[in-house]
Amino acid sequence: MVPAPLRSQDDSAAKSGEAKAGEGSETLASAAYERLRMEIITGVFVPGEKLPIRLLCERYGMGLSPIREALNRVSRDGFVQQTDQRGFSVTPLTEADLVDLTKARCWANAVALRESVLNGDVAWEEGVVLAYHRMSRMPQAGEHEAFINPAREVAHRAFHRSLIAACGSQWMLGFCEHLFDAADRYRFISRRQPVRDASRFDEHRLIMEAALARDADKAVDLLTHHINATLANGRAELQRHTASQQNGRKSTIG
Repeated sequence: MVPAPLRSQDDSAAKSGEAKAGEGSETLASAAYERLRMEIITGVFVPGEKLPIRLLCERYGMGLSPIREALNRVSRDGFVQQTDQRGFSVTPLTEADLVDLTKARCWANAVALRESVLNGDVAWEEGVVLAYHRMSRMPQAGEHEAFINPAREVAHRAFHRSLIAACGSQWMLGFCEHLFDAADRYRFISRRQPVRDASRFDEHRLIMEAALARDADKAVDLLTHHINATLANGRAELQRHTASQQNGRKSTIG
């Protein structure tokens, strides 16, 4: 039997090693989660696509443990689904889900924005102006559907968060952030639409001006219209994709 003092020293060393290993594993899992989440949102992995664990290990240069943890996290976010027989796959995009998601976004953001307009102080106003300024200085995404400006995507998210930052509820902020992520999947596919209204690019400024003028009703109306544009464009792209698939089947059958 190992003497107590030696066993205690061994245990301390083992625990220290386990903590370091755990920290490394957690860091890798977080890195894999962020990358996988972004690649799903931006359409690198398309809806319905299988996500074999070993292929992800090779792609990200990581072991099984952090990849499994990353997959479990994005599953909890709703971006990935798992079945016992087929493993992990990207959650499909559907028109019904888009409609439901848009409704939830409009409701949540309306409450959060209204509270921010009513309760925001000078620091909140400055935060909104700064976030808009940073975003407006960055180039829009190009006409080609595959072009994404990562820096502007970060700034765009920061601007929307700044609008509701004074709502007084961390739970609401977190909920709106999650809904923003889910909507981004539809927003990116909506860019495939051949005609895009250039006037949409002024909507952020109009929302900002209404919020700073403390016109809660106008700010909420503008933001709701802005969110619903993703619904219209995303729905059109989903319908176009469905029609394309059906025509492909018909031509194959014929």
